[in-house]
Amino acid sequence: MAQNLYGPRVRMGNWNEDVYLEEERMKDFLDKRARGQLLIQRNRRLKSALLRPTQLSVPEDGYIHFGDHVMLMNPDYPETEAELVLAGDLSLCMTPDEIKAFLSDELEVPCGLSAAQIKTPVSRNTFVVLSAGGDATATGEVLRYGQNFCLGIAGGVENTMLYLSSDHRTLLKSSKRSWLQEVTLTDEVSHLNCWQAAFLDPQLRLEYEGFPVPANTKLVISHCHTNRALAAHRHLFLSTYFGKEAEVVAHTYLDSHRVEKPKNHWMLVTGNPRNDASTMLDLPKPPAEDTRAVEQAMGLNTQ
Repeated sequence: MAQNLYGPRVRMGNWNEDVYLEEERMKDFLDKRARGQLLIQRNRRLKSALLRPTQLSVPEDGYIHFGDHVMLMNPDYPETEAELVLAGDLSLCMTPDEIKAFLSDELEVPCGLSAAQIKTPVSRNTFVVLSAGGDATATGEVLRYGQNFCLGIAGGVENTMLYLSSDHRTLLKSSKRSWLQEVTLTDEVSHLNCWQAAFLDPQLRLEYEGFPVPANTKLVISHCHTNRALAAHRHLFLSTYFGKEAEVVAHTYLDSHRVEKPKNHWMLVTGNPRNDASTMLDLPKPPAEDTRAVEQAMGLNTQ
């Protein structure tokens, strides 16, 4: 019977071609690693840029000014329209597409948005309040109810500014989950980037028009071109680069009294002057506003 006379070191077939291909692959790998073009390197750079800690502005008078660095927060509320929701305070965050982010070192335009459970100010959720006309002399002036303004974000990239923008929905352009008016980040300066802050109570909205916008207070942010309010869909989830987050659209939700629902409630959160907290939301509530303290006091009185 024939015996196998070949040992493991015997080269058979296109062994020379396989050796050259292996050398080419190794050479290509070393070249990409030297230039920082590997996917793992792009991944680390993107995360480090978007999750870089930032410092919010601390207004001395308690109002929002042009040029302030703020966070847009959708306060927590009991959701009754859906069972499975993203609870807690949600901050507006930029959400680049994962595949497009790996193909380029620059941020994609237009860039997506989402609402995430992040209370710490980082590059992806820190916005700058800008003048609608691009007037640099307006920096430092107080933002007022009914006044046009823009919201810009750098996203941890130098010499880059993307603006919160929206436009009427079409058959080819709408939000991913709800098919409503889409909200994105773009680098084009136009009328589609203009927004207005409105007082929360619609019965007092006309009286408060022209008054300064206080920081860390609930308000409604409406798009000037489409007259749609910014909204967070806690029940519609997006699988983003950073995990499960909520969808953000431009749509006004009204109840039976023609009042905006909590989906349209936002806060322009500023920094905390103290050193033990990063934002004003981290401060403990006074006893008059802390419901737990009131409940404890009522329990002691009943005893």
